[in-house]
Formats: sequence, C-alpha cells, structure tokens
Amino acid sequence: MPRIRPGRNRSKNTNRRAPLLLSTMAPEDYNVRPAEVKSIACPDCRTWRRIMGEKILKIREHGISDKVAEGGKRTLCPGTDQVVVIDIDVRRWQVKQDRLLREAMPQDNRRAAQQFFKPLPPPPAPVSRIVGEITLDSARQSYLAHRKGCRDCMKGQHCTDGERLARRFAQVVMKTPNHREANELLARQDARTARKRAQQRAARGEQWAKHGGEAVETANNQCRKRESDALSEFRGPDLPMLPQDVPAHDRRQAELGRQYGRKAPATSAA
Repeated sequence: MPRIRPGRNRSKNTNRRAPLLLSTMAPEDYNVRPAEVKSIACPDCRTWRRIMGEKILKIREHGISDKVAEGGKRTLCPGTDQVVVIDIDVRRWQVKQDRLLREAMPQDNRRAAQQFFKPLPPPPAPVSRIVGEITLDSARQSYLAHRKGCRDCMKGQHCTDGERLARRFAQVVMKTPNHREANELLARQDARTARKRAQQRAARGEQWAKHGGEAVETANNQCRKRESDALSEFRGPDLPMLPQDVPAHDRRQAELGRQYGRKAPATSAA
C-alpha cells in the first residue's frame, strides 16, 4: 500500500475571502478523517477537491473551463486557495458519519442471509471414562463413587466399569512407592508398639508377683485417718502468723522507719 503524504501548499496566496468554517457546511460535503486525504466539495463549483497544507489549510487550485484540452484558456474557480478552518469535533463527526453509512447500507449487506446457531455443547463424559492424572486418591474416590451409585457393584459383583475402576485402583496402589513405604513403616511401628506393650505387661506381672499378694491387698484394705496438724487432708499444716521474738521485731521496724525518714525528706504541700 503506497504511503499517503499530506499535500504541500507551496503558495501563500489566498482568494482574500473570509475563512470557510466547516461548522457552516453540511457534514457530507467534506472529509477530514485522520487516516484519509482531506477533501471538500468546493462551494463555488461543487466539485470535490483536495485540501492542501499542514497548518494553513486551503482548497487546491482548480479550473472551471471545459475547453482546456481543445486549446481554450484555463479559467480558475473563485474557490481556489480558499482558506478552510476545521472548527468541529472530528471524532464526533466521524461517529455520526459511520452511523449514517450503516443506516444507508442495504439490508442484504447488513444482515446475513443464513442464520448460524451456536452448537450445543456435547454431554460430559462419565467419571469412569475421564482420562487425566491418575493418583491414589483420585482412583480411590472414583471407584467408591461408582460403587455407591451402581446396583451391581453394591450387590457384591462388579460391572464392567466397576471392574475396570477396581483394577486401576489396585494398579495405582502397587505402582505407588510412597504408599508401599508408608505401609511398611506403619507395619514396623505397629510391631514395635506391640512388643513394647508385651514387655510392659511382662514387667508389671513380675512386679506384682514379687511385691504383690496378700500384703498389698491387706494394706489397700486398711483405711486409717491421717495424723497431722493440717486443717483438712487437702491443706498443709498451720503456719505461725506472729514473729517468734515480738520485742526484737518491733525494735527492728522502728529502726527501719527512722532510716527511711532520713533518706526521703518531707516536701511542703505548696
């Protein structure tokens, strides 16, 4: 696509008329779209001419004589070098013109002759046929969900889908190394716990056989009252509330009072 260059106005001459304002003309008599060449219908000869210039816009020089090709004299149109001022909002004018073009377009061009309907989405695949990342949890959940809703699987005999899901779950369990390691670890922990419990039961049996018997049973059956100075069996003995040497305690308190009086002199109320 060739590059569209703006026209250059090499002459400073004008037709000495008042500038032509686009707001005073009909919207369909000029074209000032940003991506197209500016043009206007000359008010004098009513022919479409280019608008030249970058800062000062003028109508391009053009003639009105029809006999120039036959050797006649060229006669310039009075609208030559007419100054044009763009005093309109180009964006609003373009939107309005586009709307008028759409309204003037024939109905066959505006609307398709054939109606295209959006196809309905296909039904989703059942859970047993969904192909995705198979994990231990997903295989187990899919198998349990199918077994819960299938009558044949609930009776104890797998259907075709139930057998396939059960086989897949078993394969995933066998192929999962973490699952095997976890089962082995749990088995070792259970065996270790069982041995510890057996050892504790054996030790307690030996202690009971050594220190138990009739002596332990007799001591448990003897319920005697606790002999202590406590007020009750839930509290300790009474503690003394007074000092052992009362006169010495009073002298000590008086001496401490005099020392505190010398360290902190009294301040006036003012």
